Amino acid sequence: MGVFTVLFQEKPFAEMLDYVKGAGLDAIELGTGNNPGNAHCNPDLLLDDASKLRSFKKTVAQKGLIISGLSCHGNPLSPVQSIAVNSHETFVKTVQLAEKLEVPVVNCFSGVPGDHEHAKYPNWPVAPWPNEYREVLEWQWKEKVIPYWKEWGHYAADHHVKVAVELHGGFSVHTPATMLRLREEVGEVMGANLDPSHLWWQGIDPVAAIKILGRAGAIHHFHAKDTYIDQEQVNMHGLTDMQPYDKMQDRAWIFRTVGLGHDMKEWADMISALRLVGYDYVVSIEHEDALLSTEEGFHKAVTNLKSVIPKDPMPSMWWV
Repeated sequence: MGVFTVLFQEKPFAEMLDYVKGAGLDAIELGTGNNPGNAHCNPDLLLDDASKLRSFKKTVAQKGLIISGLSCHGNPLSPVQSIAVNSHETFVKTVQLAEKLEVPVVNCFSGVPGDHEHAKYPNWPVAPWPNEYREVLEWQWKEKVIPYWKEWGHYAADHHVKVAVELHGGFSVHTPATMLRLREEVGEVMGANLDPSHLWWQGIDPVAAIKILGRAGAIHHFHAKDTYIDQEQVNMHGLTDMQPYDKMQDRAWIFRTVGLGHDMKEWADMISALRLVGYDYVVSIEHEDALLSTEEGFHKAVTNLKSVIPKDPMPSMWWV
């Protein structure tokens, strides 16, 4: 088990490590910029100073922790050039840092382009008709998504790093099908940072998604975050509810901590599915539950996950 440490960004680095280790966890996922920020892991500082890099690695190891992934979720395909440039440069630095830290995975978004070469804003087509939506979608993939990730996915592979794309609504890669499309075009370096919270609100069964992607070897990292779906509000607003997140009483869905959106049987089924498809890496807690404090939400997630995550290797079938 691990945790995405952005929820502890107010804590100094060493204090954060002690807190995580004290909760019984084994791994940390660190933000390196863009949306997650870089409170605990600034690539500019670590790449430019070999002594700081060595000290950073030593501190993590001395606490008995590993770094499961470096995360730089942004939009490198944005038609807003300032966003695209910053997102891309942060991704490149994150890959370089991951190699030096011997971290195998960089977590990010696929990005989403505009609807033509001179667009001012991103465009996320979600319907095949009228036909221009489908034409926009195919233009985006052919001219932007595939060329970008062919170049920079290969760059990551050359630096011995895998790219874990979070399947998140609003971006070009948001479903198992779009993940597999990108992987087919770019290669095995591309895989999913599978976060069930974003699958549930799209109407996707996470267990089925794990089986689909796991059989293809396309799960590189896993986020543990839950979603509560209010069917009465779904009937009003649909699953693509555009209301602000703080409109919690009116939203069709909100993020919850592990076990408070879906019961632990569903979480046990997901963990079992991960084991069945051969995923033997970190389950990283992400906390975005507005109904619980950081500390309470985090500790509830830890307690609930401990009840369903096996620690021992799979047994031989002595009963067969």
